[in-house]
Amino acid sequence: MGKIIAIANQKGGVGKTTTTINLAASLATEGKRVLIIDADPQANATSGYGIDPKSMSSSIYECLVDDYPIDGSQVPTCVKGLDLVGSRIDLAGAELELIEKSNREKVLARLLQPITEKYDYIIIDCSPSLGLITVNALTAAHSVIIPVQAEYFALEGISKLLNTIRIIKSKLNPGLEIEGFLLTMYDARLRLANQIYEELKGHFGDMVFNTVIPRNIRLSEAPSHGLPALLYDPESRGATSHMQLAKEIISKHRKNI
Repeated sequence: MGKIIAIANQKGGVGKTTTTINLAASLATEGKRVLIIDADPQANATSGYGIDPKSMSSSIYECLVDDYPIDGSQVPTCVKGLDLVGSRIDLAGAELELIEKSNREKVLARLLQPITEKYDYIIIDCSPSLGLITVNALTAAHSVIIPVQAEYFALEGISKLLNTIRIIKSKLNPGLEIEGFLLTMYDARLRLANQIYEELKGHFGDMVFNTVIPRNIRLSEAPSHGLPALLYDPESRGATSHMQLAKEIISKHRKNI
């Protein structure tokens, strides 16, 4: 059965979509069958793979609101073994439409159930909010990766997210675990970045990934070319760090089986 991982942090600009795009590509390169669910109305994971939202016959919006099956809504990407269920701006209105549904927090979990055998990993890119769609993602997920930017206000808001995770765990998804805290936009030359890493480790211990994602120009440029860093510049530090992260996650899952 595939593992469903949500990538969430209600703070914007911490690298959620960059992590989604590049972790998924790295897992697929390691021979895993991977599906990205773009659950963010900004649709950056969709455009980051060079997919025009207008070209898709259906998106995650139709799946959530109109009960389209996920199987049949996914499109192949430029990476072998990696599919994507894209997003469009109309997803922004889905929160209001979901309110009317019964078991509204569990719509995505129900949609993903028939396809978990088809993939090894399903990665959900969440929007920077703790609204109903993010709650759906966390209710559907087996675990959550929390990207944390290596900057001054990094730890601000994490307690709110952790509280949301606690509530979801107690009321909706008892199996939800924290996959790990991932330090992003890390610059080893800055004392502050190292302090934040130490602070994270002090607070969360083994829940912090050993891999850190550096600030990297190639990583920033890749989405504008519709490619993950791994295809844009495989030798870049952005690409190699995500490969390392994929290997760390795969190794962790092997130990837990």
